[in-house]
Amino acid sequence: MKPVQVATLLWMLPLVLGLGAARMGSPEEDSFYYGTFPFGFSWGVGSSAYQTEGAWDQDGKGPSIWDAFTHSGKGKVLGNETADVACDGYHKVQEDITLLRELHVSHYRFSLSWPRLLPTGIRAEKVNKKGMKFYSDLIDALLSSNVTPIVTLHHWDLPQLLQVKYGGWQNVSMANYFRDYANLCFEAFGDRVKHWITFSDPRAMAEKGYETGHHAPGLKLRGTGLYKTAHHIIKAHAQAWHSYNTTWRSKQQGLVGISLNCDWGEPLDISNPKDIEAAERYLQFCLGWFANPIYAGDYPQVMKDYIGRKSAEQGLEMSRLPVFSLQEKSYIKGTSDFLGLGHFTTRYITERNYPSRQGPSYQNDRDLIELVDPDWPNLGSTWLYAVPWGFRRLLNFAQTQYGNPPIYVMENGASQKFHCTQLCDEWRIQYLKGYINEMLKGGKLAPESFGNLLYQQSDACCRALATSHANGYGGRGTYCLLPLHSHRCCSANAPYEEAELRQDYQFRSFIRESSGSSSLFSFQGLHIFLFSGSTIITFSSLCLFGLCWDLRIRK
Repeated sequence: MKPVQVATLLWMLPLVLGLGAARMGSPEEDSFYYGTFPFGFSWGVGSSAYQTEGAWDQDGKGPSIWDAFTHSGKGKVLGNETADVACDGYHKVQEDITLLRELHVSHYRFSLSWPRLLPTGIRAEKVNKKGMKFYSDLIDALLSSNVTPIVTLHHWDLPQLLQVKYGGWQNVSMANYFRDYANLCFEAFGDRVKHWITFSDPRAMAEKGYETGHHAPGLKLRGTGLYKTAHHIIKAHAQAWHSYNTTWRSKQQGLVGISLNCDWGEPLDISNPKDIEAAERYLQFCLGWFANPIYAGDYPQVMKDYIGRKSAEQGLEMSRLPVFSLQEKSYIKGTSDFLGLGHFTTRYITERNYPSRQGPSYQNDRDLIELVDPDWPNLGSTWLYAVPWGFRRLLNFAQTQYGNPPIYVMENGASQKFHCTQLCDEWRIQYLKGYINEMLKGGKLAPESFGNLLYQQSDACCRALATSHANGYGGRGTYCLLPLHSHRCCSANAPYEEAELRQDYQFRSFIRESSGSSSLFSFQGLHIFLFSGSTIITFSSLCLFGLCWDLRIRK
């Protein structure tokens, strides 16, 4: 295991290595469970608008904060890349639909571009009819191909004019503008769309956009900006949910939820109460930050305590964490028909007290350090390690913490390593095999403790900004499928080695045998199940997920 802050924490490495070695090899973490997913477990694909559509200024689309962020240069994105073209998904809908049919998937998750529909971000000012037609035609094409759409309203690409004019999510007026935008989408598409996600990974929007400045809009408002942003996003989510519940639900019979990303936090020393508390605090500052208001009506108590205390020590009269009124708490509580969940990796957590004199920041407020084990497989992204057992623990935490809600796991997977020039998918095979097996264990070993689950590998992008929005074209996107010699490839197919083909076939067989249905894996001409064949990124970065009903997770 190595600490995240290597330069300042090398003194901890022997302790970390010893504790990590003591953990690894436990039956729960290492055992492989052979079995079959129940019928009703379906595989599908997912994408997001900014990362795949391209056509950034065509047919009446307005600029987004990510357009402005990437066009500014200044080294904000690796290689100063943009997503002006991306996968060119805006012009290749029919080709993507054809590939979806060939994949035999049942569900497709995609996001709507707010500035493509409302160029200024405000419904009362202008609705872009060409943008409306694009998404309406896409939904119709999906349904005619027996593919169920799952639609995200906002995946980070805020209209730039709202950022310039109002300060973006720093302004509470965004909640009203988002509600109006959501109502437009419900009205136009809700007769055909029955699964809605209000926000995808809003924690990253807040932290990276308004705390560190690593993502658009690139603001560094340490210790304040991210909390205000999150506060307004939660209000916006609640307004959209109530609008649907009051106006559209009886007519359209759909579901509205939010998708939250969180890694699992495991105590570094399971015999140390302070590390146990720090790991719990990590989860509450990550998942609980948004989920607790939605399911319990307010921020986690530990967030209120820690941020309030640090704020007072810094001479502030009020906490930097905003406060919900009693009316707002009641209004927000219960505003989710399902909990969307994204998960990629795990961290060991140990307590570290940051003096308040260091100044306000999200990192200092938590009083903890994130560590990794050097024996964990490191994948295509520098932050990503394969730790399958953390997946099921997070699912169980969410299930028990928030009152047994339906859980749709929206994002999970492994990106391709930078150096690969041909098919070299062993690490992704092992990653996916391990994480999928944790789901299988949960479904078979403890059927009494879990509700609904949707499983998705959400690719970063094809010829856009891969791995994370800010990492440019570098880390090739995750877990893709691809027809041989596909015209949607970003690079040429590389030759297969016999051993690699055998490995692909063996894993394909494992998935086919455990899925309860072989129809998805019977078609020809594809590298089955997330095998991209060298550095290829597939059609609009559409990648596999599965929808699993009544899959239950063991503690």
